[in-house]
Amino acid sequence: MNNNDENTRQGPQRGGPLQGVRILEIAGLGPAPFCGMLLADLGADVVLVDRPDPGPEDLDLGRHAVNNRGKRSIALDLKTAQGVATVLDLVANCDALIEGMRPGVMERLGLGPHDCLQRNPKLVYGRMTGWGQEGPLAQAAAHDLNYIALSGALWWSGQPGEAPMSPPSLVGDIGGGALYLALGVLAGIMNVRAGGQGQVVDAAIVDGSAHMLNLMLGLKSAGQMRNERGRSLLDGPHWYRTYRCADGHYISLGTAEPRFNKLLLEKLGLADDPAFANNYDPDRWPALHERFAALFATRSRQHWCELLEGSDACFAPVLNIDEAAEHPHMVARGVYSRINGVLQASPAPRFSATPAAAPGPIPVRGAQAAAILRDWTCND
Repeated sequence: MNNNDENTRQGPQRGGPLQGVRILEIAGLGPAPFCGMLLADLGADVVLVDRPDPGPEDLDLGRHAVNNRGKRSIALDLKTAQGVATVLDLVANCDALIEGMRPGVMERLGLGPHDCLQRNPKLVYGRMTGWGQEGPLAQAAAHDLNYIALSGALWWSGQPGEAPMSPPSLVGDIGGGALYLALGVLAGIMNVRAGGQGQVVDAAIVDGSAHMLNLMLGLKSAGQMRNERGRSLLDGPHWYRTYRCADGHYISLGTAEPRFNKLLLEKLGLADDPAFANNYDPDRWPALHERFAALFATRSRQHWCELLEGSDACFAPVLNIDEAAEHPHMVARGVYSRINGVLQASPAPRFSATPAAAPGPIPVRGAQAAAILRDWTCND
């Protein structure tokens, strides 16, 4: 089979901008499966190499495994010669492989970059780790929180006097990991289709989460972000915080620009209050935060939504996932849906000429083996 001849390729015809792209994913945890889901959402034929049976450390969610939606599953024992040989047969007919093993594991299995690129010189070999393929910490176990703690991405996430806290997995596993792996893999595929060779993509969460800080680093260089928590443009002002309401719910403010700040104060009846005359003085932020906290605690979240939502006051209620799925804006855009009783977010981003199809089903472990082998290896 010609690896770049899209017209000869068999497999799911789901539409989307990545129709015809083949991705082989070695089953794992965290960001690599999310990357595979993202590529499948956009139309790629993603084949998931599952273990025949879940191991003691596997998080087997069954029909709830949203990260596996739209993929096809083949179950192989990679500790056997037959399992390795089958993977290499699949490698010969795909555009990219993604894996999230600890450095050295794939090499010991006989499926490292050298083995796979020998079989398919046009292959893009995507590697997802926390610390990277080399460096003093490369072999150490860790998780999302540890990676972003070391990269600096966690630092500004806390309020003054409180411990830093980041949304679970979003900054590291997803933002600094899965999305950078997806970008790297697609860039590699583009390079191959322009006449280049296959290569290894080393996507490390410490690298990606550090790269995500470049906006902050620019602000820091300009004196707008400081190492002292609570004294910077985006982590200390009373107008860039969350507040508890009378009903126990929360709202968020983000009125960084003066014109938005002015509108917020007008809507709150504070435009003529001299205490708010210098909103950008860090020395005044703690006292003004207390004023805002006391004010927002007097009314319900719904009251503040009716007063501020939809205006340029840079406001939004803090919603849990179920509330977010029912919010009118999210409903209008179709951001969330329930498929077989499982709440999940729709594919993103959106494309005008090659729209993604509805999310594909979550596969049963190993159920598509015959179809995968027929589609990917029958024309070698």
